[in-house]
Amino acid sequence: MIDTAGLTMRELREIDLLDPSTFVDYDLTSLWRTMRREAPVYRHPRGFWVLTRYADVVSVYKDPTRFGSDGGNVLSTLTAGGDSAAGSMLAVTDGAGHRRMRAALVDALRPRTMSALAERLRARALELVRRMASGEPFDFAAEVAERLSMGTICDLMGVPEGDRAQLLEWNKEALSSDTRGATESDALLARAEILTYLTEVVQERRESAGTDVVSELIAHRPDDGRPLTDEEIVYNCYSLLIGGDESSRMSAICGVLAFCARPDAWRRVRAGDVSIESTVEEVLRWATPAMHVGRRARRAVDFRGQRIDEGDVVTLWNISANRDETVFQAPDTFDPARQPNRHLAFGYGPHFCVGAQLGRLELGILLEALRASVEEMALAREPKRVYSNFLFGYSALPVVFS
Repeated sequence: MIDTAGLTMRELREIDLLDPSTFVDYDLTSLWRTMRREAPVYRHPRGFWVLTRYADVVSVYKDPTRFGSDGGNVLSTLTAGGDSAAGSMLAVTDGAGHRRMRAALVDALRPRTMSALAERLRARALELVRRMASGEPFDFAAEVAERLSMGTICDLMGVPEGDRAQLLEWNKEALSSDTRGATESDALLARAEILTYLTEVVQERRESAGTDVVSELIAHRPDDGRPLTDEEIVYNCYSLLIGGDESSRMSAICGVLAFCARPDAWRRVRAGDVSIESTVEEVLRWATPAMHVGRRARRAVDFRGQRIDEGDVVTLWNISANRDETVFQAPDTFDPARQPNRHLAFGYGPHFCVGAQLGRLELGILLEALRASVEEMALAREPKRVYSNFLFGYSALPVVFS
């Protein structure tokens, strides 16, 4: 891993944040720390703005009138000219359309739905963890995290068991890659496959409704009486599927890795000295699976002494903001008892992640299962990072549970 400590400011600024390999090859902890101190708002040579301080990131999140989401919300789409889902998917829609879709998703993810899901999730988590707590090496990513996260979101959406393995493979290619050198066309193909599959699911549920989230979105009637279109349902189910699997899976993997590196922290959680609730929040801060979020300036803005022109792409680096020394005491220490913990793993403001409740539920139930069955956890071999300029995490985590 390349140490950034000895690089000049010019060299640091030119590190390619569009290249997925950057986030595997470089030690970025010191990079973000230096950027927060020396260049918290700078224009990257590839033509987009980089914001790394917590306060600046939050200020843009809270200001959709000057910084819009409807041109895209990640570097890959913003630098390609826009997102085809704009106006149809919650994450890339602002204003009245955003409020309309958000109301539908909040209704579909109502407490009764979450309560029923929690029962199945708890049983699955206990079974997966108990099976692996044998003292033998296994890959936590493949044997527990993948099965738990994909099983949960597929239960929620009513996806048949036989389709889940293929959906997982597409999901793993849509925002990241397990290997170096994957192309954007590979990701585009995976995303197209998911959208095609979900289009068929929506058509099936229109003919025969169930009790799943897809059926709930079809049946939803907003105040204006105009139901969601098929396109809106497909794109928002895509967002739920990607977020519900990828974010939860990466958080779980990063959490277990953190406990492997800090057995004293795990002993405190297992003994009940630290609550599951505060542990969940620290795992989310520590992992920050969605490293950045993008916006486009709606008009020229003077921001912290820099002129951001109309149409400029502005990236908010959650992964840096969540280590901001002015907000988090000892931010590079994993502390399950951390209070307060106002992390940005789910974003902030109008676009705060609608699936945050689901993410917290899943991670909390996994931690409960680990606490019930695992006394010690340790690395068996070095973990394997995913290649992505958006998603932080690991594709393999060989561990031993005992």
